[in-house]
Amino acid sequence: MAKKDIQVTSRHDAEVEEKTSPLLSHLLELRNLLLHCVIAVLIGFVVGFYVLCTPTMNFIMTPIQARGVEVIYTAVSEALTTQFRVSFVLAVILASPYIIFCIWRFIKPALYDNEIRMTRMLFVLALFLFLLGIVFCYRYVYNLAIDFFLVAGEDLATPMLSIDKYVNFLFSFLLPFGIVFELPVALYIAARMGVVNYTQLAKFRKYVFFAIFIMAAILTPPDVISQVMLGVPMYVLYEIGVQVVRFTKPKPRGEKEDRAIEE
Repeated sequence: MAKKDIQVTSRHDAEVEEKTSPLLSHLLELRNLLLHCVIAVLIGFVVGFYVLCTPTMNFIMTPIQARGVEVIYTAVSEALTTQFRVSFVLAVILASPYIIFCIWRFIKPALYDNEIRMTRMLFVLALFLFLLGIVFCYRYVYNLAIDFFLVAGEDLATPMLSIDKYVNFLFSFLLPFGIVFELPVALYIAARMGVVNYTQLAKFRKYVFFAIFIMAAILTPPDVISQVMLGVPMYVLYEIGVQVVRFTKPKPRGEKEDRAIEE
């Protein structure tokens, strides 16, 4: 009897160990992934601060200095902390190829061949749209917004901009545009998951129109030009996404159930 109990206990322990081993393995891989990403960002920060920070700051301040506006700092540490912030952004940009590679290596074994191809295509498209949004903002919207604010305040005071607030102002412009330009990709993914369909998106088009401009007012600084310049591309991207969803078939339910059974 005792031998049977020992055998049952040993078998139970073996089953528990067999179930927990994959989980522990994934957790260890995730820990290594995070560690490698942090190291890559730290290396990128050193390179960004000592090599790229000064030319980047000169490039960032070109639009405002070209208009004869003096950039100052009002706190002892403000210039240094601003350089740290810019260097961190540079670090993320420099480390992003390696971080993306690590993330891809982590998730790739869990994907089917068709999902691998689709993920690659969506990633390239999402990256292109994000960069397109930032370039569009910097090239067309940002300069218009600067001119608007300078003209609005020229009769009231002499512009002398704090470097910290100016950099924050720049980032608050660029990032929302990059994120918003991902709208077609987000709609495609939602349609593939069966969350939305063409009929729903077309039916609520007028409500989305108002919601987009409300969102544009929240994401951008409080001037009409920047809000319109963000709202119009957002709505155009929404319409593009609607047409993409029109020709997108939801993922078959049977495929989802097969994946759940395998997991």
